[in-house]
Amino acid sequence: MSFEEYAALARQLSEQHRAGQQHAAAESARRRDLHAAVDYLQQRLTAQGQRLDQLGRAIGIDQPPAAPAPAPAPGTPGETAAWPGPPSGAGSPSAPGSGSSPAAGSGLSFAAGAPTAPGTADGEPAGAAGVPGRAGVGAYPQLPAGEARLALPTAVSPAGGGVPAQRAAAADPAVELELARRMADEADRHGQQAELLAQRPALLPTWSPLARAVAVYAGCGAAAGVLVLMLVLASGAGLVDGFTLGAWICAGLPAVAFFGGYLVLGRWGRPAMVAGTPPRYLPLGFLICFLLVPMAYCAYLLMVRGLR
Repeated sequence: MSFEEYAALARQLSEQHRAGQQHAAAESARRRDLHAAVDYLQQRLTAQGQRLDQLGRAIGIDQPPAAPAPAPAPGTPGETAAWPGPPSGAGSPSAPGSGSSPAAGSGLSFAAGAPTAPGTADGEPAGAAGVPGRAGVGAYPQLPAGEARLALPTAVSPAGGGVPAQRAAAADPAVELELARRMADEADRHGQQAELLAQRPALLPTWSPLARAVAVYAGCGAAAGVLVLMLVLASGAGLVDGFTLGAWICAGLPAVAFFGGYLVLGRWGRPAMVAGTPPRYLPLGFLICFLLVPMAYCAYLLMVRGLR
């Protein structure tokens, strides 16, 4: 080999070495990027889990109920799996007149009058238990179903025939991480929607807090106004005296309407997730209730006088 050939071979080896170093550096950088992506995704999933726990506690669910384990279906082949014994006719003696036996076909002969090996109750041979000196050995030890499946693993292809199925190809880590990132983004989007829904109260969710409070206090005042009309009718029938009627109109029913609206706003007008206590507009509610009930009484009086 000449010097030029040695030099060309050295250059080729040097190029291969540099290519290997570049490939190793690129692979190392790819692995670092994958590890960084996995760490970032793990942090996102941890934060999502904590936020879901907060949402669950806000709606009264501490932990999701555990799913019950699926019961095994009756008649599953694996439940009664056992080592198959010899066929029923394999150990039976040959028919008379055939002149042959299974032992003769295998090249073994027995002398006339030789003792035969003990068999099983159904006429089958006892296997290793029938060999002299091996009395403690069982012919075919029966294993439980689970141990039989573990001891004799078989993989059957969809086509049948007991052929092992093909092994699935290895998944690309980058593709799996991209799919996980998309699922995390989807989970973030659904979590934001759940938070927006949790920040709305059950009562009149699309209304502003001021409009909701006015509607609640006005509704409670209107209900108290109906009670005022009932008390007026009862007073006209002589069931309620004038002092009791005036006390209920000026103080009793307005106070009942005010506290009723206050309790309704505290129970159904409060969002599931809110920082602090939402406003209930107490002065506005007091004014509405203590003005609406007497105004309902005055409107009743004006209506009665107008009809007369």
